Amino acid sequence: MSIQEEVLEEVLEQTVDQKNNEIVLYNDDVNTFDHVIDTLIYSCEHTPIQAEQCAFLVHFKGKCIVKTGIYEELVPRCSKLQEAGLSAEII
Repeated sequence: MSIQEEVLEEVLEQTVDQKNNEIVLYNDDVNTFDHVIDTLIYSCEHTPIQAEQCAFLVHFKGKCIVKTGIYEELVPRCSKLQEAGLSAEII
């Protein structure tokens, strides 16, 4: 086995071991579209178009996955959403 194959194998193992979680944003009757969009841009680093699409999905479907990643990276983002008055959780 060559060194290149060994390194590639190690990288693949690390990638498989990390479980991705998701932040789910839920619909409510309190927050405006503009507030949701602005908060997604700030908290999740969405582009304005991504944030708008998520806001519409939340409105019409009741929920939307707004960010995927490892748990430790999602916690501060989810906290920012919640502090802004949005209903969100990590699953």
